Amino acid sequence: MLDFAIFAVTFLLALVGAVLYLYPASRQAAGIPGVPPTEEKDGNLPDIVNSGSLHEFLVHLHERYGPVVSFWFGRRLVVSLGTVDVLKQHINPNKTSDPFETMLKSLLRYQSTGGNVSENHMRKKLYENGVTASLQSNFALLLKLSEELLDKWLSYPESQHVPLSQHMLGFAVKSVTQMVMGSTFEDGQEVVRFQKNHGTVWAEIGKGFLDGSLDKSANRKKQYEDALMQLESILKKIIKERRGMNFNQHIFIDSLVQGNLNDQQILEDSMIFSLASCIITAKLCTWAICFLTTSEEVQKKLYEEIDQVFGKGPITPEKIEQLRYCRQVLCETVRAAKLTPVSARLQDVEGKVDKFIIPRETLVLYALGVVLQDPRTWPSPHKFDPERFDDESVMKTFSLLGFSGTQECPELRCAYMVTTVLLSVLVRRLHLLSVEGQVIETKIVFYRHLKEVCQVRLQRRGRRMAHVVASGLISGTAEFHLSF
Repeated sequence: MLDFAIFAVTFLLALVGAVLYLYPASRQAAGIPGVPPTEEKDGNLPDIVNSGSLHEFLVHLHERYGPVVSFWFGRRLVVSLGTVDVLKQHINPNKTSDPFETMLKSLLRYQSTGGNVSENHMRKKLYENGVTASLQSNFALLLKLSEELLDKWLSYPESQHVPLSQHMLGFAVKSVTQMVMGSTFEDGQEVVRFQKNHGTVWAEIGKGFLDGSLDKSANRKKQYEDALMQLESILKKIIKERRGMNFNQHIFIDSLVQGNLNDQQILEDSMIFSLASCIITAKLCTWAICFLTTSEEVQKKLYEEIDQVFGKGPITPEKIEQLRYCRQVLCETVRAAKLTPVSARLQDVEGKVDKFIIPRETLVLYALGVVLQDPRTWPSPHKFDPERFDDESVMKTFSLLGFSGTQECPELRCAYMVTTVLLSVLVRRLHLLSVEGQVIETKIVFYRHLKEVCQVRLQRRGRRMAHVVASGLISGTAEFHLSF
């Protein structure tokens, strides 16, 4: 229970830590409905722990007090926004900033600071353009890795249960590392080493660093520092190799090198993108396939679109862009899975939401897990229904929340493309089936995770599916349950 409780509050710890780091003397808001502090020192931290996660705590808080609520972290008041309407009032990139990058760099003990507003904007655009360029130049690589996974799955007997999360994490790490760092990660041993070190670093970011438990364990601290050092060492080596050289494969690091960033800036941006993209891509691939196994009708429609767009021809970047329904499936996956349940902004100037004044330097949480399940915005919110995104207004709302369009983060854009290529390859050749009677529960850390091993079954297309009909998949009553 203690271990889970630490996970449950770490995201808030990290965000508040970023605020304290940036604005140690920030003012407190007042007059916003919410709960008084349970303890003088810890505020409502015990309530968050008892709720099981920050997301569940926010669900109950918004149900009781409305769309704009407040609670206490220590002696600092935090504001949470829980409907699309109040988010529309608050979102303004010129008046708020995102502390996540600052927090993550702080946890990684990076000390470099940005320059003026113009320099920071330039660096951000360079980062975003680097992601775009690496996706364009590495499309053939993504296709190759997807086909390798397909071949592996085709070699399994149909009775075999495939551990989905494990396979998707391995696929994501292979894809991201080669797009970021190039051919070094064609070596399977390098991929395994990176995945191990990535897991060690990310686990401590999500658990032991902020609550102090890392510093209390000399063994864990050494493992964390050794893993981070090994990740940085390979990045430094590749940065040095790519300077002043021309390679056939354009990778993410190349864009940063060509943008005249110094080695420390390139190291930081490459590390942030690698850490975050591996996790987001793995989770999106996992959840998309999970939902496809529970909805035969959705999987059938996706297969028909793939067949119509590609026919018997090759999968190409131009045709990938025509997969409109596939994009709807991925958008609905992000929504239904509550892939990112919480985000946050710093209130750089005094603002107003509804009738409430939010003072400068206040931490404002976007309770996205609450917003994405609001029946007033999403009819039948617990139903997996990609066709809800046929409505242009729904897509605009989704874009407003940062999951699509110009507000979409680069790491999620990368995950969308990687997952689209993977699904195009897999669904073209395989029926993705659930394991009967499987019950999957989830937990929330930085992203929503499957608590248990999610297994799927595979069947080559073109074979009769009598046993699938018998299990209820065709009628949409799959024997696979997700606990939300």
